[in-house]
Order: sequence, then C-alpha cells, then structure tokens
Amino acid sequence: MAIRSELSISAVTSATKRILSRKHWLLQVIALAFAILPCHSIARGQFEENPTKKYMGRVIAPTMTFHGASWLIRPEREQEEAPSQVLEQLKIKPGMTVVDFGCGNGFYSLPMARMVGKEGKVLAVDIQPEMLQMLKERAATEGVDNVEPILSTEKDTKLPAGAVDLLILVDVYHEFSFPKQMLAGIRQSLKDDGVVALLEYRAEDPTVPIKPLHKMSKKQILKEYEANGFKLVNEFDGLPWQHLMFLGRNNEWKPKEAAPAKR
Repeated sequence: MAIRSELSISAVTSATKRILSRKHWLLQVIALAFAILPCHSIARGQFEENPTKKYMGRVIAPTMTFHGASWLIRPEREQEEAPSQVLEQLKIKPGMTVVDFGCGNGFYSLPMARMVGKEGKVLAVDIQPEMLQMLKERAATEGVDNVEPILSTEKDTKLPAGAVDLLILVDVYHEFSFPKQMLAGIRQSLKDDGVVALLEYRAEDPTVPIKPLHKMSKKQILKEYEANGFKLVNEFDGLPWQHLMFLGRNNEWKPKEAAPAKR
C-alpha cells in the first residue's frame, strides 16, 4: 500500500508540474501577443471592463480610462489625425458656446477656448473626474480661464438646454454606454442652428491602425443619428484616419412612442 501510495503521489506531482508548465507557457504566449500588437491598440488598451452591449447592431466599445490619457496628447497626433485641419473645419467664432464632449485632458478644449475668446466659453464634459482634473491643471498651466468642466453620467449629459452652438465628439461616441439617452441630451442642448461635429475612425478603411471595435462607418453613424432626430448637414473627408461629419437637428423628426408594457 505504501509503495502504491507513493507512486500515486508521484504521478499527481508529475501531472501538476505539467499543468503548471503549460499554464506558464500560455501566459508567455499571451504576453508576447500583447507585446506585438500595434502601438495604437496598446495605447487605447486602458479600458473599463463593461459587459458587452449592442446598439442598432453595433457592439458598444468599453470606455478608455484616464490611465490612457497620455495617448491623447501624443506628439504624433498631428500627423495621424490632423487636428489643426479639424479646428479649421469647425468654423469656430468668438463668442460661441462650444462643447467638447468626452474632453479627456483637454486636447481640443484648450485651443477651442482660445478661439471662442473671452466672450465665449467651452463646456468640457467627461464621465471621469480624473480626466477633468487633468484638464483643469493643463488649463491653469496655459492660462486658459474660459473652460467650464462638467462631470456627466452614463445617461445624463448635464448640459443646459438650447445653449450650445457647436458640440464636438472626438472618437468617443462609439463608447457611449447609453447612446439613445445621450443623443437625446445632446440634441436638447443645441440651439436651433447648433451643430454636432462627430469624429470617428473610419471602419471602411482597413489601413487605419485602430481596433475595429473603436471604428465606425458612415452608414452606421447615420443609422444611429437619424434614428435619434439628427440629419447630416455637412462633412469633410480630408482627414488621414477619421470621418468628420456635421449633424444638426431634424425638426421634422418625432421620437417613436414606447411600446406598451406587456401584462
């Protein structure tokens, strides 16, 4: 019995070592896989872990957390996304009220604040207080004092009604956990002639080095926005990686009535 017992223990020990060895090998393979991912995939890899949700056939992407904030102000962004062209296309004028929705650490908020001047203001909206703190610090360092940080929620924009001339969404709409509710809040915030400027990485272009989950096609964008009371009023196709689409309120649109609850 003692010999048989020792053999059994030896067999279990050997099997355990093989399992641990395989686990170690698997972890090494996973680590290597992450190491060879494109740099932009890694940079946008700091995400909140949300359960997978869909909206109008599209999988909603997880939110990039403040841990990835440095990627937003990377030096190569001008070459990759041409933000100087974006700012030119926005046609911002002094005195305007502009919203930078999903502002992060203020990459667009600060230059837009200078463009609207002392009589205008930028409402910088984000769901993460850490991002807004980084924005405040950058604004203080650069002497910008006409940026108003606003902490939103997943379902509430926290924006004033009928007050906004221009609202920009830069690579953030596809991460909205509740697109319908947020689009309703955005639509309500616009003046009669207010416009949303939407930037999203082009899903139609496989050469854009961004994960498919963080891209959108024009077809999908229009599908979602038109269903929520918007219409395309202009677009600019000259950016390296992104769509730039301008959407205004469709005053002929009426929200669908909710189906009666089943008894």
